Amino acid sequence: MKLKHLVLCLVLVLVSCKEQEGRKPITASKSFTLASTAKQLKQINKFEEGKILQYIKNDSISQYQSSATGYWYQYIKKVEENTAKPKMNDVVEISYEILDLNNNIIYSKEALGIKKYKIDKEDFIPALQQGIKTMKKGETIKFVIPSHNAFGFVGDGNKIGVNQSIISLVTLININEDI
Repeated sequence: MKLKHLVLCLVLVLVSCKEQEGRKPITASKSFTLASTAKQLKQINKFEEGKILQYIKNDSISQYQSSATGYWYQYIKKVEENTAKPKMNDVVEISYEILDLNNNIIYSKEALGIKKYKIDKEDFIPALQQGIKTMKKGETIKFVIPSHNAFGFVGDGNKIGVNQSIISLVTLININEDI
């Protein structure tokens, strides 16, 4: 009887020690998936750019400039003096609001309050991270930002939707230089 138990245990140990084989993936190849995603993103970006260019065209009294990093901007209040612009590690204080392309307020200045932002060291709206570095103290700029340079294909999880272009009016209140 003991011999049967010993043989049974030995067989179970030998059977359970067999290496498991990995499953082959069921999904399509990565290259096909990436190519498909890239194509969809290009279509979304082209559609958004069309809406932004129409917004700019409809605002015929304003002069917009396009940035090298993929957003448009217009000076509301420009400072002509040769004053410093923020640089890495400076802490700036800004007042800003966020609107949709129909000029409806999504987040008001009052709701957002004064924001302190450490240049190039904090996560913030990508276009504004770049745009604030071009500003001088006292300037106000209107940024027109496609979703890929704002909240992306997920939105903010609250009021800003999926693939939503935004407008942000930003005033640079102060620059506290890194010492």
